[in-house]
Amino acid sequence: MLLPRLRRFGIALTGSNDEGDDIVHAAIERALSRSAQWQPGTRLDSWMFRIMQNIWKDKRRRQRTDREKQSLDMAATDLAIDGQRVTETSLMLTRAREQFARLSDDHRMVLALVVIDGHSYQEAADILEIPVGTLMSRLYRARETLREMIETSPNRQALVRTR
Repeated sequence: MLLPRLRRFGIALTGSNDEGDDIVHAAIERALSRSAQWQPGTRLDSWMFRIMQNIWKDKRRRQRTDREKQSLDMAATDLAIDGQRVTETSLMLTRAREQFARLSDDHRMVLALVVIDGHSYQEAADILEIPVGTLMSRLYRARETLREMIETSPNRQALVRTR
């Protein structure tokens, strides 16, 4: 049950299925090689999320000069769906994914933990090792920033004009 949650978190952090899986694999490898560091009685999921965050932050530091934009893999295989609707949905999801990738690491992490993975505020705060009030503030700012970025995106106006 933990592996799907780790995978979702990895994908949310990286913006890519492949890179997300790489982060999960690296975290599992690190956890196994450093299993003596895990304290019995503590939450394994929090420990794994923290390892994944550290791996991601280390990777981002190494790649600051070589940032790449990620695209969303759209699996629209249902033939009964209207082609225009699929295209509009794909454009909206791509735009949201692009804007999500432009958020700061802190904003992406709180959105990933609370909105995507469904953690409570307290659980997410514990995982990030921050006070609940700080998490709530970051979450509010992350949501507002993402909403503003999507609403002011040049692609949004083009999409609205085609309707």
